Amino acid sequence: MIKLNKLVYAFGVLVLFTKMAFSQAVRPNVIIIYADDLGYGDVSCYGAKKVATPNIDKLAKAGIRFTNAHTTSATCTPSRYSMLTGEYAWRKPGTGVATGDAAALILPGRSTLPLVFQKAGYKTGVVGKWHLGLGPQGGPDWNGEIKPSPLDIGFDESFIMAATGDRVPCVYVENRRVVNLDPADPIKVSFKEPIGNEPTGRANPELLKMKHSHGHDFTIINGIGRIGYMTGGKSARWKDEDMADIFTEKAVSFIEKHQAEPFFLYFSTQDIHVPRVPHERFTGKSGMGPRGDVILQLDWTVGEVMKTLDKLKLTNNTLVIFSSDNGPVVDDGYQDQAVELLNGHTPAGPLRGGKYSAFDAGTRVPFIVRWPGQVKAGVSNALVSQVDLLASFAALTGQKFDATTAPDTKDYLSAFLGKDKKGRDYLIEHAGTFSIIKGDWKYIEPSKGQKMSVQTNTELGNDPQPQLYNLAKDIGEKNNLAEANPEKLKELQVFLKEVKEKK
Repeated sequence: MIKLNKLVYAFGVLVLFTKMAFSQAVRPNVIIIYADDLGYGDVSCYGAKKVATPNIDKLAKAGIRFTNAHTTSATCTPSRYSMLTGEYAWRKPGTGVATGDAAALILPGRSTLPLVFQKAGYKTGVVGKWHLGLGPQGGPDWNGEIKPSPLDIGFDESFIMAATGDRVPCVYVENRRVVNLDPADPIKVSFKEPIGNEPTGRANPELLKMKHSHGHDFTIINGIGRIGYMTGGKSARWKDEDMADIFTEKAVSFIEKHQAEPFFLYFSTQDIHVPRVPHERFTGKSGMGPRGDVILQLDWTVGEVMKTLDKLKLTNNTLVIFSSDNGPVVDDGYQDQAVELLNGHTPAGPLRGGKYSAFDAGTRVPFIVRWPGQVKAGVSNALVSQVDLLASFAALTGQKFDATTAPDTKDYLSAFLGKDKKGRDYLIEHAGTFSIIKGDWKYIEPSKGQKMSVQTNTELGNDPQPQLYNLAKDIGEKNNLAEANPEKLKELQVFLKEVKEKK
């Protein structure tokens, strides 16, 4: 009887350790490195020839490089909103490109991607560009406690810029406070009317070290005109040249701090968004001007994160995703010679359009997943969307989420891990007008918007006539098949309407 009890006990211990081992195996650290405005053709593992991205390429070689991965929108705020909430941004009013003083768009009390990890026992952190609003209605108090902030929707730690590099306020926010703020020099911000007496790019172009091509001619910070007016906070203002170093240092510090426990890091870089002001280490190194230089800087950032994982022996138990928030734009408001120095480089690769566009270059982006020992290296043509990260990581970590607040996210973990080669049956893209991809076909709804953005030289995909493309045969969306395929056109029109109305 004693021997039997010992056997039962031993078996119980074995089962316990097996469960613990399994639990550890499905609780990898997770890092999302989210680039800004990086196009499908901007990195060498996706075909770029004029600029080399060895660290991103190394990540792709060891993981899965997706060729049909999409953001939900062709601009930054809505695509980030969708990824973090599992809800298409177009379902929520006010989720267009946010001003620098916008109120928080993601409020407490709903499911979010960081909350999934937090409930699973992870330490969660966000570093870099936020651009999802802060504070209550009316905007944040830059001189006091900033709440709601990322800390209220699932992040334990936060070191961010409020909006974008080209918008005021040009300061960092750590957790709930502006970094290095002098109380005697309070910050004031306005996107409606001039405030204070600081020089502007419009009135004082002689003070600019980088001139604007369109917009970006309000308050000058660090020799660069911005969108919006700002006064005060001089001790807290960032220096653009140091931004990549500071964000990378904060990301590495978060990893080092939490190396002994499961962690989730959302590392959202400023690069390669305007203003493109690289550190002197990268200035002039690409031969393509500042835009090429900040691609090199972004690649360095990725390399520093990978080196940290290697040094801490965390590589094998860390799932890394590298992607972008939308497609590329070349001239986005500053005279940085991005157009003149392309030298044959095609930021969108074989795709049509770019940032702001309903064509696929607006939302089809680089997407790489690396998880050594769990993900087999290769290339996947599976149709995947960033909106599905919430449900997929909930499945990975054994968590439930509130589908009423995250209605559009679905579990496609098997596709993200390379086991499912098909992925989604369909996905929605949004860029002013709506598009739907289903199988090989893409339908773009008719729109009365302008066909071309003259300022950015981008085909926007707007057309008063319906557009239908076979992406398997025409990835560049050149041959509109709407008239030749009325049945397929009607099928996708009806299906898109059903998806938009369902919640």
